[in-house]
Amino acid sequence: MANILQPLDPNSLQVPGENMLAPSSPSIGRNDCSIAPLTPSASPRPEARQRKSRPFSVVVAIDFGTTSSGYAFSFTGDPEAIHMMRRWEGGDPGVANQKSPTSLLLTPELKFHSFGFAARDSYHDLDPEEAQHWLYFDKFKMKIHSISDLTMETELEAVSGRRVKAIEVFAHALRFFKEHALKEVKDQSSSVLERDEVRWVITVPAVWRQPAKQFMREAAYLAELVSHDSPEQLLIALEPEAASIYCRKLRLHQVIDLSLRPMSNGFSLESDGSRPFDSSFRQAREQLRKARHSRTFLVESGTGEFWSEMQTGDRYIVADCGGGTVDLTVHQIEQPQGTLKELYKASGGPYGAVGVDLAFEAMLCQIFGEDFIDSFKAKRPAAWVDLTIAFEARKRTATPGRSNGLNISLPFSFIDYYKRHRGQSVETALRKSNMNIVKWSSQGMLRLTAEAMNELFQPTINNIIKHIEELMKKQEVQGVRFLFLVGGFAESPMLQQAVQNALGQTCRIIIPQDVGLTILKGAVLFGLDPTVVRVRRCPLTYGVGVLNRFVEGRHPRDKLLVKEGREWCTDILDRFVSVDQSVALGEVVRRSYTPARTGQRKIIINIYCSATDDVVYISDPGVRKCGAITLDLPEALPGTVAGVERREIRATMQFGDTEIKVMAVDVASERTVRATIDFLSN
Repeated sequence: MANILQPLDPNSLQVPGENMLAPSSPSIGRNDCSIAPLTPSASPRPEARQRKSRPFSVVVAIDFGTTSSGYAFSFTGDPEAIHMMRRWEGGDPGVANQKSPTSLLLTPELKFHSFGFAARDSYHDLDPEEAQHWLYFDKFKMKIHSISDLTMETELEAVSGRRVKAIEVFAHALRFFKEHALKEVKDQSSSVLERDEVRWVITVPAVWRQPAKQFMREAAYLAELVSHDSPEQLLIALEPEAASIYCRKLRLHQVIDLSLRPMSNGFSLESDGSRPFDSSFRQAREQLRKARHSRTFLVESGTGEFWSEMQTGDRYIVADCGGGTVDLTVHQIEQPQGTLKELYKASGGPYGAVGVDLAFEAMLCQIFGEDFIDSFKAKRPAAWVDLTIAFEARKRTATPGRSNGLNISLPFSFIDYYKRHRGQSVETALRKSNMNIVKWSSQGMLRLTAEAMNELFQPTINNIIKHIEELMKKQEVQGVRFLFLVGGFAESPMLQQAVQNALGQTCRIIIPQDVGLTILKGAVLFGLDPTVVRVRRCPLTYGVGVLNRFVEGRHPRDKLLVKEGREWCTDILDRFVSVDQSVALGEVVRRSYTPARTGQRKIIINIYCSATDDVVYISDPGVRKCGAITLDLPEALPGTVAGVERREIRATMQFGDTEIKVMAVDVASERTVRATIDFLSN
């Protein structure tokens, strides 16, 4: 259904920095008269909408990552204690955190079997022929970001080639975390918790579009974390924003300042991953060690002592270097309350650690042939997973100053399958490839030289550094003092040294201890106080298409529509907010609509978006329909509506949160109108 926007009341726009004027005449929709013109009644400028507090007893955060995931929780009565998930059995050696691989295994009947290490190990133990009937999903989160037309019907392909709805895959994973988290919460709670006493937080990349955020929310509904009737019980947290929130709590002994360390042969860190500190921090470090052993982290009630170095107005960048994406956010500290203000819209790209894995796969294709690798993945999916796990373990040990090579075990089925497929040995293939940086060891392993590992890392690392450098050239980002590296990929000495070498003269490079858990801890803190980020930047321009009076010489003739003797210009974009516009928390945009027909029970308004702010018409290049607002109209109360043109439905849209929200009220009856905003049906 075409959308029709009513004349704009200047007082109805509650977004700073936007200079929008009311249309000079009523607006009506092209090719559809389902919504009649309406001039909203005058109303005083309302205050920013205040959130209603709910008596949540516990906050549970799920960090849903590309390569690894985890959960943590905190009781609202003791918000300074963050409890981490139990350590999983079957964990990889050398991995120091509590997170689990983002791996899901479904039975041939599409039933849930296992998640994490258990899924990986169970799939490994399957017979090769049997494995082709099971569905194993790994690193599937990235697919949601890369799909341009994401819907509830979007499918994901398992390693075996079978397909299943993506929403069901994500729901299985969230349901798994829900059951484990609630069991731990119950074990530590002194009272019985009701379902509505739990606030859930799910992390997503900041660069995710609105459809992907809504998709994650719908998956949470399907997994029964919360119900559609209690949407406020679930918060979507942006990953770099969550990390920034946690960094506010850091004490001096909880950070590694790369600017203070000589850069040679990687990092001579202490056994717990920290840098040496003077004796004044020994007691604090011992407390941290005990906290890590007990899986309970204690955070400052206010801002941490590291923050004491920062003054009001100081700017810093948080680079969330994860498995699938790198997310950048720029924040400004507001003292003394310690709240945050976003200075530039979130940016980033697919430059996560998975890029190194893809480079390794490309290297294998170059040596053994792309057709063979594709065939091996299809016919021996479990063995392929084994090979990727073996590479992951070696990838974690790579350091920039390493001189000796790294051995990677090839599964026996790989060696056997290649000989039967090609009629020659793996060793012969390596020799013929002329790839001198990869050898065949006498132990029957691939031996990657230090040069080979550098080549695998370099493209991804270069993309990360280039993106940070481009961001730092922006006017809004001038004067940045700190760059916080967070996320699982930030644990890599290869990335740490490259960033320090490239950007260390520009700002101080800071890495929090337990860097892989920074986002998870911050997500818990966000759930405890969702108001800590006071100002955000809009990632896109949003608006709806309207008609305005046609002005000869100003409007193109192909936009002319004559209706009932009046000339209208079609397809004008009435802007709600502009790209990179500052929007304060709780600020809203208001519009009023009225049904055109007596008894009409639904109004649908299409939403358009653009990555630029110089948009005039919804038909301009780069403008696309991205969603729709639906207003479900209750039956009018007797005596409250004299005529259909008098029935005003006032919609309120909020752009200052991590998700776009909409509410509506029938002005005459003051009854709430069911209002939904949908980005998944396009």
